[in-house]
Amino acid sequence: MTPSETKIIEAILLVADEPVPTGMLAEVLERSAADVHGLLEALREEYAEHNRGFVLRESGSGWRLYTSPDCTPWLERFVLGHRQGRLSGAALEVLAIVAYKQPVSRAEISEIRGVDSDRVVKTLLQRGLIAESGRDLGPGAPVLFTVSDEFLERMGLRSVDELPPLVGFMPTTDAVEDMESKLSPGA
Repeated sequence: MTPSETKIIEAILLVADEPVPTGMLAEVLERSAADVHGLLEALREEYAEHNRGFVLRESGSGWRLYTSPDCTPWLERFVLGHRQGRLSGAALEVLAIVAYKQPVSRAEISEIRGVDSDRVVKTLLQRGLIAESGRDLGPGAPVLFTVSDEFLERMGLRSVDELPPLVGFMPTTDAVEDMESKLSPGA
């Protein structure tokens, strides 16, 4: 007896170490990409309806199973002692700059942060969270960086267009003036 197509899709997604493109699943199942996309959408809805411990999401490079966000506190407790190095505050800053300003050069990153960022950029490249995306046409033709598919996958995004707008994180003009007045020598 042959397993159902959805069972096959689930098995593939469980063993895959990267998101699986719809087209690849369609090839394996010998079905159209549209049919397989419909099966994936139905699976996603089924998992949500049954309040499962995992969710099915489409990222920038394919489909992947993720843990359910409402299980986060327990997952954090479970893996707390077994995590590989977390990103530093500097790395998170650089990652945010690249995500929102891409493509961006090392010099632009350092200018925005106000400190040399070469070491942090190197770390993010090694971890596969950013990637070289070409060279600027300006003087010296500096390397330009964008976030990687790995970053999108870890964030559960299909593209950077799904990042939240920065406006909600920006202080108001009054708040900036208040901060500047407190930092001024005469204050």
